[in-house]
Amino acid sequence: MSADRTAPGVQSADRIRSALTRYRVMAWVTGIGLLVVVAGMVQEYALHRGDSITRVMGPVHGLFYVLLLITTFDLGTRVRWPWSRMLLTALAGTVPFLSFYAERKNQRAVREQLAGRPPVA
Repeated sequence: MSADRTAPGVQSADRIRSALTRYRVMAWVTGIGLLVVVAGMVQEYALHRGDSITRVMGPVHGLFYVLLLITTFDLGTRVRWPWSRMLLTALAGTVPFLSFYAERKNQRAVREQLAGRPPVA
């Protein structure tokens, strides 16, 4: 292993990039799962069709959401987000399409922080 890889800044940047990747994956998976649940609810309640996909995808989305909470906390602590940002990011997994927006905004902020530029709010 080279001396560059053992430097604290490089190790931290690599770990932040890994945490960002995990967060991004979970934000997308959670967002898609929520859209499937909402579509199933529309099918079940508005179209009055039984055997909705929500019976399966509801608990699956719940599991994805818990994993999103974990990855949000992991990334947020690594990049030292304020608690308010972590909370808003976590809540984004409960509103359709909002997790995609939050993922994009958070990805940009973390990458700018890693590049040494001040993050854009």
